[in-house]
Amino acid sequence: MAEHVWLLPLKDLDDDARAIKLGEIAELEVLEGQRRFVGEPLRMVLIGLEEESRHPFAIDANGSAVGVLTLQTGAATLAGWADDDSVWLLSGFLIDRRLQGKGLGTRAAEAAVRAAAKLTAALGGGQAGVVLSVNEHNPAGQAAYRKAGFEDRGQYLGGDAVPQRTMYRPF
Repeated sequence: MAEHVWLLPLKDLDDDARAIKLGEIAELEVLEGQRRFVGEPLRMVLIGLEEESRHPFAIDANGSAVGVLTLQTGAATLAGWADDDSVWLLSGFLIDRRLQGKGLGTRAAEAAVRAAAKLTAALGGGQAGVVLSVNEHNPAGQAAYRKAGFEDRGQYLGGDAVPQRTMYRPF
């Protein structure tokens, strides 16, 4: 059984704690074939810290960052969703290559839905769930999202990593 994961909202950490997590995030490794889909973890997080619509998280297990993800408002059409505002976009989601296949991604995706529901309650945005897109040539990613309760909503041919599957999970 995979260990428990925690999502640490990087915008809510004090400067010292954020600096520690950013250092850990800088050490995350991405498989070369995944890099075109997820980018560089530290760069994604730093961009997310600067934009109001993005909420970057460190995925922690055993006290260390094992991955990252971002929840974003106003951007759901980037995953093939019909509108931008009814759901959160889950993007920039990755688990360190050395820890993949241990169930951490599934647990983190489940935690991301809970975090999005809390953000909706706190911010009053009215979103009803979380949407993401995953490349059709990434069966392991699709399986992890299905295990986390996401349902396939069809093919999406937008963006840079086509073809993709749009996946959705309500709160």
